[in-house]
Amino acid sequence: MDSGNIAWLLTSASLVLLMTPGLAFFYGGMSRGKSVLNMMMMSFGAMAVGAVAWVIAGNSISVGDSIGGLFGNPGSDFMLNSSWVAGDGEALIATGFGATFAIITVALISGSVADRMKFSAWMAFAFVWVLLVYSPVSHWVWGGGILSDGGPIFNEDWFAQDFAGGTVVHINAGVAGLVMALLLGVRKGFGKEPMRPHNLPLVMIGAALLWFGWFGFNAGSAFAADDSAAAAWVNTTTATAAAILGWLLTEKIRDGKATSLGAASGVVAGLVAITPAAVAVDPWGALLIGVFAGVFSALAVGLKFKFGYDDSLDVVGVHLVAGLWGTVAIGLFGTTTFGSWDGLFTGGGLGGLWAQIVAAAVVIVYSAIATLIIGLVIKYTIGLRVSEEVEISGIDLAEHGETAYEEAK
Repeated sequence: MDSGNIAWLLTSASLVLLMTPGLAFFYGGMSRGKSVLNMMMMSFGAMAVGAVAWVIAGNSISVGDSIGGLFGNPGSDFMLNSSWVAGDGEALIATGFGATFAIITVALISGSVADRMKFSAWMAFAFVWVLLVYSPVSHWVWGGGILSDGGPIFNEDWFAQDFAGGTVVHINAGVAGLVMALLLGVRKGFGKEPMRPHNLPLVMIGAALLWFGWFGFNAGSAFAADDSAAAAWVNTTTATAAAILGWLLTEKIRDGKATSLGAASGVVAGLVAITPAAVAVDPWGALLIGVFAGVFSALAVGLKFKFGYDDSLDVVGVHLVAGLWGTVAIGLFGTTTFGSWDGLFTGGGLGGLWAQIVAAAVVIVYSAIATLIIGLVIKYTIGLRVSEEVEISGIDLAEHGETAYEEAK
C-alpha cells in the first residue's frame, strides 16, 4: 500500500472503532433505565477484551498460515511479534483494522442478553468467543480457509462473496445471540409487562454514529482509496436509506405509525444487509437489498414473542435476518463490475446463489455449536445469569455499583 491507502485504512479503522461506542448508545437507549449502564459497559468491555484477544492470537488465527483450511496458525504472528520485529506498518494497521471488526462483532451479541447476564461472564465469553468463533470464521472467508475462493468447498467459477462481513460478522453474531438468549432464558416478565426503550434520542444518536462508522467498515474493506471503496460508500448509503423507508412503510401499514425506533432500526438493518454486498451489486441491487432488509427485519423482530425466545434488543431480528438476506441477495443481484460473478437476475446462473447459501449454512452451524459449548462451560463454572433479585432491582447497581439516573429529589 502507498501512503494514501495506509492513511485511508488508518481512518477506516478509527471509524470502525467508533461504531462500538455508537452501539453502546444504540443498545443503551433501547434498554430499560435500570440496566442502561450495564448494557453500555458490555460494549466497552468488548472493546477491551476483543482487542487483547485479537493482538494475542486472534489475528494469527484469522490470517496466519492455514492449518487444513480451518484456522490460521496461532503462532504465525503471536502478539504481533513478526510484524513488529519486521517493522511492517502495513501489516500492523491491517491487524488494527481486523481488531475493530472482532470487537464490534462480539459486542453485537450483547443485545440478546440484556438485563440478565453477569458482567464477569460476559467478559469471559467475549474473550473466548473472539478466539474460538470469530477468528476461525474470519479465516474461512477472508484468510484462505474453507469458504475462500479456491478453498475445498467452491470452484474457481462459483465461490461465496462476503466483502465486509455478512457471514463473518452479522450471521455469526446473530446466531450466537440466539444461542445465548436461549441458554440464559427469558427475562422476568418477558411477554407480560412492557420493556420499552428508556431513551429514544440516545437510540437515534447511536444509529447515527453506527452509520457514520460503517463507511469505514464497508469502504475501508477495499483496503485502498480506490474505485471499490467509492462503490462501497455509494451502495452503503443507498441501501441504508432504502431500508429506513422499508421499515417505516411496514410500521405504517401494520401499526398506523412510523416510529423513531423504527427509523433507527431501519438504519442498522440496511447497513447489515449491504455489508456483504457492498461492491457485489450495482445501486439498483443496493436499493432492493436495502428496502427488503427494512421490511424483513421489521417483521422478524416480532418472532421472539411468537416463539418465546428473549432476544432482548433484536440481534436475531436485525443482524441475523438482514445478514442472511444480504448474503443470499448477492446470488440474486450480483454484478461483475466490482464483484466476482453475476447473480441469478443479472445474467448469471444458480451457482452464485448456491455458494452464498452454503457459506451462510456452514457459519450458522459452526457458530451455534461453538457458542453453545462456550456458554455451557461458563454457565457451569462461574455462572451466566444474575439472581432474580438483582434482575428485579436493576443490574446496574448490583454489577457496577452505579445508576445512570438519580431520582428526582
